[in-house]
Amino acid sequence: MAIIKPFKGLRPPKQIIENVSCLPYDVMNTTEALEMASNKPESLLHITRAEIEFDAKTDPHDEKVYKKAEDNFKKFQEKGILIQDPKDKYYIYAQTMNGKTQYGIVGAASYKDYENGIILKHELTRPDKEEDRKILMRKLNANIEPVFFTYRAVSEIDTIVKEIVTNNEADYDFTSEDGFGHHFWVIEDQKINEEIERLFLTKVPRTYVADGHHRTAAAAGIGKERSDANPNHTGREAYNYFMAVHFPDNQLQIIDYNRVVEDLNGLIPIEVLQMIKENFDVISESTSIIKPSKLHNISMYLDGKWFCLSAKSNTFDDNSPLDSLDVTVLSKYILEPILNIKDLRTDTRIEFVGGIRGLGKLSKRVDSGEMAIAFALFPVSMHQLMHIADTGNIMPPKVTWFEPKLRSGLVIHKI
Repeated sequence: MAIIKPFKGLRPPKQIIENVSCLPYDVMNTTEALEMASNKPESLLHITRAEIEFDAKTDPHDEKVYKKAEDNFKKFQEKGILIQDPKDKYYIYAQTMNGKTQYGIVGAASYKDYENGIILKHELTRPDKEEDRKILMRKLNANIEPVFFTYRAVSEIDTIVKEIVTNNEADYDFTSEDGFGHHFWVIEDQKINEEIERLFLTKVPRTYVADGHHRTAAAAGIGKERSDANPNHTGREAYNYFMAVHFPDNQLQIIDYNRVVEDLNGLIPIEVLQMIKENFDVISESTSIIKPSKLHNISMYLDGKWFCLSAKSNTFDDNSPLDSLDVTVLSKYILEPILNIKDLRTDTRIEFVGGIRGLGKLSKRVDSGEMAIAFALFPVSMHQLMHIADTGNIMPPKVTWFEPKLRSGLVIHKI
């Protein structure tokens, strides 16, 4: 069962929360981070993307960048930009998008649960990206940004959350520059904190990494590293845990994650279409955007037209966790045999576009000549994600997109 502990959060005062909070480090480049932190000396980006304080040519992984992050973290605490809560507690973090709000519990997950398969993943991670986050954690002695977890909903936890958010004013409540609402409650009642811990330990057999696989793997690695190095290790030290926001699965929705390819592998559009028809029925075509309406329908933009492709029954197996995925169908029957895209992780001819940007972004990139063909996919379901994780499988790259992204800077876990 899941071990999720309350912790002494390091947080900004209410009056500066909007200045401190920022998007997570991995959804922007250095130029974008610099722009976001412009005229915001209190922005957490001065810690999570400390390269913005150096020349534009500075490598983000240079030792001096990590040292600057460490120095800035100390200054933030000295100046009262970040203040430590005196007692262990849980927090509620809610996000609002398009009128819908999802409520998560911020708690400290156990790195042992990651090792033992209580925390399940659905993506592979890259060692270099893990090491980047490990270096930062070693410097800061903190989980500076949360990871995004989910679990199968528990009615008793839902009831506790509902009572708190209904009867108490949020400690933080603001709308970020992207239009999303962020709401945050500190759970002060000791008995409620104890009950939440008990409910996770008795009612939640597994938790799932929804977003933040590299941060999760890095935090678990640091936990093991420090426990192995401590001859007096007890298992109760702060480094045994890392910060995660736990959302019930019935409140989450995965957004589509789409693909664009820069050339047709030497073919002309009519040849590509004819080859596709061997395994797909073209059920409609239009100069207007066609969005996939159900599983196994794939929208394609080619030569100025949108096509709705319906996968033939031989191309998928709904009883198989991986072969039921449309990304698998797309790769096996179009990307690999027709466009010669063999490895989604390394092939530079393919790029991935989050559905939050809209399908118009896909057609624009093709019309501009930058890309030659685009594919829009029906979103993966939470059931599919959990089923793949439960069966020990790994999804292909770039399948799930969660929105809104967790805001960094609302609370930090020191290790």
